[in-house]
Amino acid sequence: MPGPTLTAAQSAALRHVRDVALRGRPAALAVIAAHLAGSGTDIGYADLIAAVTGHGRLTLNFHPDRLLRDGRTVIEALDAEGVYRSQFCTGIGNGGLTAFPGGDRDVWERSLFGGAYHRAGVRPAERPTYGGLNLLDHPDGACPRFGACHLRLRPQVLTRATFTFGDSSVGPSDVGTVAAFEPVLAALLDATVGTGTSLGVSGMDTDALLRTLLSRRERASARAGRALDDYIEAQVHGEVRLDRDVEAVVADPSFRDTEVGRRLAATADRHGFALDWHAGFELPVDAVDADFRGPDIPPLAARVHAEFARAGEPLHAELIGRAAASLVREPQRWADRGPAEVTRQHLKQLWHVLVWFGEPSRSSR
Repeated sequence: MPGPTLTAAQSAALRHVRDVALRGRPAALAVIAAHLAGSGTDIGYADLIAAVTGHGRLTLNFHPDRLLRDGRTVIEALDAEGVYRSQFCTGIGNGGLTAFPGGDRDVWERSLFGGAYHRAGVRPAERPTYGGLNLLDHPDGACPRFGACHLRLRPQVLTRATFTFGDSSVGPSDVGTVAAFEPVLAALLDATVGTGTSLGVSGMDTDALLRTLLSRRERASARAGRALDDYIEAQVHGEVRLDRDVEAVVADPSFRDTEVGRRLAATADRHGFALDWHAGFELPVDAVDADFRGPDIPPLAARVHAEFARAGEPLHAELIGRAAASLVREPQRWADRGPAEVTRQHLKQLWHVLVWFGEPSRSSR
């Protein structure tokens, strides 16, 4: 099925990022060549680029049980509309809620895309959707901080994506497209040296990263990436349609045998893609770290568990979702914690703790 016809704004955004990447290509090529020469492998530049463009998959992480303004859950809206929409349309997100004229997201998109989306007559629906490039096939997706489940997109969508090394909210200078990826790849290799933390990978040096990129077997056996901050962000230009652009939805096992899980299965069946499950994250409530996201998170975790958990249930994605739904439906229940936006942010941070410290769910072990 052919892809969408891009609007003038979407085409201009892609051209702008490509042109910026091409200007940075000579320096990036030198960086990549130096890494390859020092790697002790016989991996060639062409092989590396082919692995990135041939095996990388775009993933759009999301929480399927979060509520939209109209009261529907995210998965209900996805199922009914058949389209994955940007924050400029939905008004919700799992990062900052700044997708409005003059908001932070609006400001950084103006810079990143050369004002393409700020021309007269450009509609909110034309704005890009955000995800990540899952180079190492992490089962939790490229950007699990933004959701317990993810849509894995078909390879052809890569051609209408732009990329930044790091989150676009911080104004990264290393950008690219699938046809001009060198600046992003060079930044990835530079970040891996001596840290072993790029793309959520622990204990992986440059040599191991290079070999894993080229090895389908090693990528297929990848552990959860747990990438909260280190990832290649992807911005997808043009409409993301479920029946055309999605090859699978990969869900957290805490949604099995729930209404959201049944809706995930029905959506996959209706729109013609697979439903897969990753290993998930679980954590005893008394194991929530007080330093990682601050001292407000352990007492919130205890409250969520006391008020919403069933007997013997650890913290997991679906349990946090129950609390998030309650915050919308019965805000008075949470009034003692102050503004709802503060609690909403703390629930996001509790999810971050679960991603970073959680163990695979018991059902998947």
